Amino acid sequence: MSIKSNIKLVNDSLLPSCRLIAVSKTKPNEQLMEAYEAGQRLFGENKVQELEAKYQALPKDIEWHMIGHLQTNKVKYIAPFVSLIHSVDSVKLLEEINKQGKKINRVIPCLLQVYIAKEETKFGLDEQEVLELVQLFPSHFTHVSIQGLMGMATHTDNPDQIRAEFKSLKNLFDRIALLPLPSSIVMKELSMGMSSDYTIAMEEGSTLVRIGSTIFGERNYATQP
Repeated sequence: MSIKSNIKLVNDSLLPSCRLIAVSKTKPNEQLMEAYEAGQRLFGENKVQELEAKYQALPKDIEWHMIGHLQTNKVKYIAPFVSLIHSVDSVKLLEEINKQGKKINRVIPCLLQVYIAKEETKFGLDEQEVLELVQLFPSHFTHVSIQGLMGMATHTDNPDQIRAEFKSLKNLFDRIALLPLPSSIVMKELSMGMSSDYTIAMEEGSTLVRIGSTIFGERNYATQP
């Protein structure tokens, strides 16, 4: 099937409260343009160098989402244009995002990445760290806006485990939403779900699903920067 057909199929399967991020990492600009011409405007990348190059080359009404692990020394390259950073997994990274936002007078939207999987390879804050951070959010973070949470479930064929992990993240999201929060924290986005588990994530309250292989086919590691 074509990329256009795949995007239509995925969008038709989504609830009105959930939006599609087309994960375009390792994919050539020609394929991204096929998706763009099918109406797709939200794209996700996991490497800064690739994200910056695609931003320069492709239409400027695309919303670029940084979904991969982000190193502090790379923040400056995407700070001027990134629509949402999903992968904030430390206070140190938040400090750098705020620093770069201040330099260009831009408030940068972010999600806090929460560690929900039973895998040591995943990044993220634990539940207690998230609760402490949002309740003691530094007042000097004047150029960061926390929009919600992101998490990745364990890579497993057990749907009950996946559902339980997504449910735990939604519960944390709801608990935070009930707290007295500064104006720089608004719980409106819950980024969870990929090609293999997005239907479960959506059922558990995801507002953003990150889908790559279902749209573009399997990743081409040979061309990955």
